[in-house]
Amino acid sequence: MHHFHYTASNLHCESVDLAEIVHLYGTPTYVYSAATMADNYNRLAKSMAGLDLQICYAMKANSNIALLRHFSNLGAGFDLVSGGEIQRVLAAGANVKTSVFAGIGKTEAEIQLALENGIFSFHVESEPELARINHVAGKLGVKAPIAIRVNPDVDAKTHAKITTGKSDNKFGIPLQNAAAAYAAAAQYPHITIKGVQMHIGSQLTSVAPFVEAVKKITPFVEQLKATYGITYFSIGGGMGIVYKDALASGQQAWWDAQPVEQRPLTPETYGEALVPLLQPLGLKIVLEHGRFMVGNAGALISEVEHLKLGASKNFLIVDAAMNDLVRPAMYESYHEIVPLHRDTTRRALVADVVGPICESGDCFAKDRQLQAVGEGECIAFLSAGAYGFTMASRYNTRSMAAEVLVQGATFELINARETFAQQIANETIPAFLKR
Repeated sequence: MHHFHYTASNLHCESVDLAEIVHLYGTPTYVYSAATMADNYNRLAKSMAGLDLQICYAMKANSNIALLRHFSNLGAGFDLVSGGEIQRVLAAGANVKTSVFAGIGKTEAEIQLALENGIFSFHVESEPELARINHVAGKLGVKAPIAIRVNPDVDAKTHAKITTGKSDNKFGIPLQNAAAAYAAAAQYPHITIKGVQMHIGSQLTSVAPFVEAVKKITPFVEQLKATYGITYFSIGGGMGIVYKDALASGQQAWWDAQPVEQRPLTPETYGEALVPLLQPLGLKIVLEHGRFMVGNAGALISEVEHLKLGASKNFLIVDAAMNDLVRPAMYESYHEIVPLHRDTTRRALVADVVGPICESGDCFAKDRQLQAVGEGECIAFLSAGAYGFTMASRYNTRSMAAEVLVQGATFELINARETFAQQIANETIPAFLKR
């Protein structure tokens, strides 16, 4: 479910007409729904009722500090993968003490920052990382809480670039080697073994791989509890969202009309399958979902520059580009594209929707059928709340987009559009070139 919908032919986010946001802040602009994020968080928490649960929002999906504060207010901790993300949580006035620190290349400085701010646990990816964490903790005179990320070698059946739980992925320690890794961890004087972690991939559309992974690791989890007294089990994140039919999926009637076996994965289905497997363990359960929390809560608004009519195909050229939303270029991903003003009397248009960047890869959709739209009109790329702004760049010296948060009938700019002066603020011309 989400809160993007048409009212009187105009696309709204919650109760705000998106045309109002365009009028004030221009385009390209990301717009996020606070209500959708809260609904996603609360549905996930409710679906896992009966467990000692901590949801850690995987903030790599979208790390704007306003969104972090929103999730913190709801009760979330955070799944962190860099020192910069730790600093963002602190800047948001949120709590690192209920957060976990993942990632395969933690530096000594990042480890120190996490320890100094009371991180709940490190999710350790390798034996060399254990030694590094022990070394930094020793210098600080503290013990570092850790859980080892175990790779269960389960196929998440998702895009090759976002699967993480197979034996040929770079993440985690193979299940067959994990007992030896825990035995090594137990010998370090500045390490405290606190839990165990896994994460098999992103954009999973079936609960079956989650169930397979949990069942595969459960005997090892029970062994760790008996041997080391671990207190938590993190099963990661990865629940997928709806990209096709994204606008319709915001309506309960559409959802209910789908055959049961074809309905998108929901928190309710997820919890129904996993709670019976996790409850007997008697451990705190940590979840680290990101895309599910924010993906359908965001849209990228863009203005049409031109319609270029070609001999073999048409090109709808818009002011957003791959630097603003790289997912189609990077993952061949699908985003539903809809007009801000819907007019059922207009003819249909079939075109490639492209940006202005000098790359053939700067293409959002090929041969997409759309309502005909003209220069100066606006469209929305739906389901753009995850891995949109966080993966954006300044390629072609394009400024980073603006970001707006909507709550009910109110909205506020949470990240102003970048200026050229801000782009080059840290750049200098060396003295030997000033001749």
